[in-house]
Amino acid sequence: MTPPPTLMLLDAASMYFRAYYGVPESITAPDGTPVNAIRGFTDMVARLVSERKPTRLVACLDLDWRPRFRVEALPSYKAHRVEGPERDTMPYGVPEEVPDTLAPQVPVLLEVLAAAGIAVAGAKGYEADDVIGTLAARERVDAVSIVSGDRDLMQCVREDPTPVRLIYVGRGLAKAETMGPKEVADKYGVPVDRAGEAYAEMAMLRGDPSDGLPGVPGVGAKTAAALVSRFGSWQELRNAIVDTDDKRLSPPVRGKLAAAAPYLAVVEPVVRVALDAPVEFSGDGDVLPAVPENPVRLAELAQTWGLSGSVDRLIAALAR
Repeated sequence: MTPPPTLMLLDAASMYFRAYYGVPESITAPDGTPVNAIRGFTDMVARLVSERKPTRLVACLDLDWRPRFRVEALPSYKAHRVEGPERDTMPYGVPEEVPDTLAPQVPVLLEVLAAAGIAVAGAKGYEADDVIGTLAARERVDAVSIVSGDRDLMQCVREDPTPVRLIYVGRGLAKAETMGPKEVADKYGVPVDRAGEAYAEMAMLRGDPSDGLPGVPGVGAKTAAALVSRFGSWQELRNAIVDTDDKRLSPPVRGKLAAAAPYLAVVEPVVRVALDAPVEFSGDGDVLPAVPENPVRLAELAQTWGLSGSVDRLIAALAR
């Protein structure tokens, strides 16, 4: 039985970082250059294609890991990650804090994808999450699978007009979890009928130190989930903060939310992924080819960088 058509969106940076730290740096090209991230990433893509059988595939890039619009709204956003010159001098597609032996691997990785015929997409001034959010929101034909180790993308799950699922690889591909509205609702205690939106709202209230989001002091994950479950939207919750007749907020909780009013007024566009990013593709489309687009170049890359095994597995997966 032929599986139904599926659009798979890869959070490329999330995946190649995990590959870099998951594959020993002793894996090198013939000239001794580390290629552990390339090997690991290519093997992950081959396995995803082989096991999940997507018909369309896009590797989504961070073209700006700390977008101006988010920093202007909340200056603390990822501020703790900034050290020295920002990404102006970094290779295309490389986010912040890139280890010295990872940065040179990313352009080669992108060459491998191009030679294989796998689409790459990015949006100037936006993060990979925004590219993924925009492409998922646009899709009206096929089911969507998002592959990432970033929980923030749980906000993209939905049932209609086409299903969107997050294949969460935070603990590695072998332990991947497929998360839809029901799974997100069960895990985090948010309402299933708007699980994606509610997850983002819970994250706004709870905060996230890794992204420089302070959250509301005194409001943890359980309280945040309970709060968003009482309201039909973020605006409805915010309206209740100033409406003292709204009994869905207790006086103590209302006081905490009121004290955090400046933060709550600006955090929404920081946390929610953009749904209208100006996404640009590397090629003409996102259909996954059955054979490499440029087999000669792919063979050259495999020989130069010692990637023959990984490239062979990718070619075999494409042939599916």
